[in-house]
Amino acid sequence: MTDPHPVTPLPAPVSALLARAAEPGFDAWRRSIVRLGGCTDPIHLVGSAALADAATGEVLHTYTPGADGGRLLIACGNRRAAICPTCARLYRADTYHLVRAGLVGGKKIPQEIGGHPRVFATLTAPGFGPVHTRRERDGRTVACRPRKPSAPCTHGTPTGCHLHHTQDDQRLGEPLCPRCYDYAGAVLWQAQAGQLWHRFALELRRELARRVGLSRTEFTDAARLSYVKVAEYQRRGLVHFHAVIRLDGPEGPATPPPAWATAGLLTDGVHAAAGLVRLPAPGADVVGRRLLRFGAQIDVRPIPAPAPDTRPSPAAIAGYIAKYATKGAEPAGAVDRRIRHARDLAELPVRDHTLRMIGTCWWLGGLEPFAPLGLRRWAHMLGYRGHFSTKSRCYSTTLTALRKARTEHRTRERHAALGLADRPVISVSNWRYAGRGYTPEAAVLAASVREGGGDHGA
Repeated sequence: MTDPHPVTPLPAPVSALLARAAEPGFDAWRRSIVRLGGCTDPIHLVGSAALADAATGEVLHTYTPGADGGRLLIACGNRRAAICPTCARLYRADTYHLVRAGLVGGKKIPQEIGGHPRVFATLTAPGFGPVHTRRERDGRTVACRPRKPSAPCTHGTPTGCHLHHTQDDQRLGEPLCPRCYDYAGAVLWQAQAGQLWHRFALELRRELARRVGLSRTEFTDAARLSYVKVAEYQRRGLVHFHAVIRLDGPEGPATPPPAWATAGLLTDGVHAAAGLVRLPAPGADVVGRRLLRFGAQIDVRPIPAPAPDTRPSPAAIAGYIAKYATKGAEPAGAVDRRIRHARDLAELPVRDHTLRMIGTCWWLGGLEPFAPLGLRRWAHMLGYRGHFSTKSRCYSTTLTALRKARTEHRTRERHAALGLADRPVISVSNWRYAGRGYTPEAAVLAASVREGGGDHGA
């Protein structure tokens, strides 16, 4: 007789987790997983650590992992939210505090920094051909590219689009005519975007010095330019840069800027410097001569001194920059892993425009004039090979300092728990890499921690 209420068998990983719960040492094993806060791909270490008295050398405490087969699991530390949301959340929080400290002070940065001239600037990529876009007028969506239907391109493709694209339209960022689109130019611009920013920073210093009647040496003796920036991918597959740019005194945040340093001067200087930057692209004999530059759309907004009704607020700016620090090329529909072989291109789950950019990277990357750009290595990033978030040396604190402070805090907590808070101790460790990832039952537990919003434990 058929059972009217059959019992659905549990998935194998869940059954394995329940079986593990009945074994000795489950609590220690569970703590080793929960401590990671839901990290998706932890690193395994084997070895031991010891705490010794700093004066006598007496060993006060030793530690050898007992769970996970004698392995110590530590978080992967990946900044990409698409790869590890847990570690990316921690990276985003650190970036937020780094950016905010350079706006209002804190983290050993004086609060007087809030009165220094600063702007929030956005530098974009130029156009390499018309693409589908979402346009709004008076709060309403309007036609993408209203052109007469009788005006096709040289390939017979209409140069206009009368559709009102929604935000989730897959055609956004796609060229109206792929054969007209300058894919080689787009990839070369992307590969040199970091160098373009470097030249912009140099040009901005020159421009500011010229506007106040100083030589470059005199400007360096009177003021220091500091910044933090982040790269954001657009749907068309190209990055643009968001940056906080600030003028300090010659010694950095602790010294007041000169009287001539104003937000207006900085705003005008950014506009002028961005328009002056030019960089010859390599491989002119292969793809033609190109002069790389920033796009005409440059947005520069002064950041007022901190106040309750300041718009945009320092917290909002810091949150905006930190958000993009943990993203990759996902908005452009790219993949999150490197491409090893040409045959892999046929199996990539990407849209046509993204595949063409990846294919152009692969093609150019195999040619001698473009070898220094490493385009095949960065094909999955559509040619962009720079850091997603960077800062000048004196903008504020550093990610290293923030991580060190967090490590020292956790170390003090551990020492206190061992009764060693008042003793000078040194740590002697011997660890080596032994793999990464989870067993199936550990992956189930980590997923539950992740869904619960768990953070890295101490």
